[in-house]
Amino acid sequence: MTLVESLNSVRHPSLSSSPPEVPAIEARNLVKTYRGGVRALDGLSFRVAAGTIFGLLGPNGAGKSTTVKILTTLSRPDSGEARVAGLDVLRNPERVRHAIGCIGQKSGVDSEATGRENLTLQGRVYGLRGPELKRRVTELLERLGLDQAADRVTRTYSGGMQRRLDVAMGLVHHPSVLFMDEPTTGLDPEARADMWKEIARLAREEGITILLTTHYLEEADRLAQRLAIVDRGRVVAEGSPEELKSELRGDTIHMELAQPEDARKAHLVLSQLEELRELVVDTRMLHARADRGATTVPVALAALESAGVKVASVTVARPSLDDVYLRHAGRTFREADQGGPR
Repeated sequence: MTLVESLNSVRHPSLSSSPPEVPAIEARNLVKTYRGGVRALDGLSFRVAAGTIFGLLGPNGAGKSTTVKILTTLSRPDSGEARVAGLDVLRNPERVRHAIGCIGQKSGVDSEATGRENLTLQGRVYGLRGPELKRRVTELLERLGLDQAADRVTRTYSGGMQRRLDVAMGLVHHPSVLFMDEPTTGLDPEARADMWKEIARLAREEGITILLTTHYLEEADRLAQRLAIVDRGRVVAEGSPEELKSELRGDTIHMELAQPEDARKAHLVLSQLEELRELVVDTRMLHARADRGATTVPVALAALESAGVKVASVTVARPSLDDVYLRHAGRTFREADQGGPR
């Protein structure tokens, strides 16, 4: 039992005796291999509690989008099971589709139609008609700040406006579960911040379960109540951002070498220091952990200087999700995002 769960059971004794809630999303040992032998999912498993924002964090190619395609009935796994809103995605695909909303990586907006027309058509697809549909369209346009541009063709919309319309289209039929696959990719910082606020509001005020895939570390840290870190089609770590970071005691030390060819020598030198642990080399960068970073850095620099290794820069920081990924995946997030070796 985690510390949070222990505190909750103290504050609410009845929680310990009540039956566990049915998860809003559950994936069990999902396996998916594409042509050419590319294994996108390799036994991926996780559970998402109702009403929470759950993040799937991983680099490009980790298997996040394949997972979303299976959970939204757009693809079938080679093996494994998945349930969404209490429904088996393979046995009840139609019912699953009516229970969920989905915002894909690419916008689904018709650029030649107005915002109102896009949203109205989406509502009709889900069976909304007449005054009910009109009220819902007006409500969503106002809520997402699109009412002033509702009757403009969407090719005149900014990227942020198009993404907000995508969200409105995913919400038009009152889904209980919302999938957002890389929803802020390509947005400028202001539009991304606005999207973060809307995602948080949906979970907080409307109780919608949101599964968010992202390769932005800050996004996962800011939004997700719980997250699963995915690498090569598997979940390598799961928990709240704070729980995952708290597993890493001490400080993280990052060193940039002046000459990348010195990386091997630097690794050999620093591996002899008892003060350092979890030492990893990423091109010209060295990453390590230490109980007391401020006192360990001078020792490490002296050892490197004695070996003729020059250091361009050094930083000492508290644990981050990048450090969590490094520990569990054996490589930095940047290296993984660029397809680097394990």
